[in-house]
Amino acid sequence: MPDRAPQPVDRQLPTDEARDLISLVRDIAQREIAPKAAEEEDAGRFPREVFTLLSESGLLGLPYDSEYGGGDQPYEVYLQVLEELAAVRLTVGLGVSVHTLACYALATYGTKQQQVEHLPAMLGGGLLGAYCLSEPASGSDAASLRTKAVRDGDSWVISGTKAWITHGGIADFYTVMARTGEDGPRGISAFLVPGDTAGLSAALPEKKMGMKGSPTAQVHFDGVRVGDERRIGDEGQGFAIALSALDSGRLGIAACAIGVAQAALDEAVTYATERRQFGKPIADFQGLRFMLADMATQIEAGRALYLAAARLRDAGRPFAKQAAMAKLHCTDTAMKVTTDAVQILGGYGYTADFPAERYMREAKVLQIVEGTNQIQRMVIARHLAGPEGR
Repeated sequence: MPDRAPQPVDRQLPTDEARDLISLVRDIAQREIAPKAAEEEDAGRFPREVFTLLSESGLLGLPYDSEYGGGDQPYEVYLQVLEELAAVRLTVGLGVSVHTLACYALATYGTKQQQVEHLPAMLGGGLLGAYCLSEPASGSDAASLRTKAVRDGDSWVISGTKAWITHGGIADFYTVMARTGEDGPRGISAFLVPGDTAGLSAALPEKKMGMKGSPTAQVHFDGVRVGDERRIGDEGQGFAIALSALDSGRLGIAACAIGVAQAALDEAVTYATERRQFGKPIADFQGLRFMLADMATQIEAGRALYLAAARLRDAGRPFAKQAAMAKLHCTDTAMKVTTDAVQILGGYGYTADFPAERYMREAKVLQIVEGTNQIQRMVIARHLAGPEGR
């Protein structure tokens, strides 16, 4: 029944330029990403050529200043681009989000000279970034990180290990948080480290449940030397920079989650309208109709939540609480919707012949990355009731 087939998301976009941008993204997604997504994910292949194309198309620096090669787009638009990419292949959508996160410190806290020297290549020169905060023994408690940067004349020598790094081992640059002073959050500074610096290496990628095409690896810093001109912000400002970056990054994760959920809903609708049992499409059975209705409602609510947070950010207003809420709700929605999609497809949903099982495996990681959903609840509660133990 073609009249019931899923249609592209009807987006409320602020400008004609934004509408043209979404059309470009949809064209690239369907032409260059979708045909190979399932095969490459199964093989664990990272699509570097896709990121080169996205860079050439101006899609790797959308929320940043056009003076340095960015797209001058509001977050409201940038996040909807992420959603479109993630709906086709999460490795790509999340990869763009992580690259944008890796550029944030320099774009927001860097000096004019640093920005002129480095940002054009990072935003539109084909480079790919990674963000290094977590460590083997400091994930949610990021302020306890142990990677050290010791001053040596006009340089810093970085030693330690970062963990769970998206693009670890293939990134061209790493935004690294390292301890330069006292214990705790005030002793951390931020550095921009080239991927080919002597002493920098990566372990073998983790063997993961999903997102097999996106390398996640430990990154080792064995006496890595960088000049002081690659320190971003003031000494001791690194943790504040990291938290500020994560507020924006969590919106990227929320948008990616809604993209995956939308793809799962579309798959479920298509299957339910085509699959016939007892002489009629299974979409005519009320139990399944209600499941589809609930899935669509949760997705729309999540999209509205992340866009509301993005508009606060675009207006220069505080948005940390809303970013945490969006990350929490949208990723929980993705997990629920993808699980329901597998259920609607029945036995077929549990096979790799259909993408529903891949969406379900991929959705899980979104509840974990860039602050687990338990951490998001802590952040939200602090905004409501103040810090714990007052």
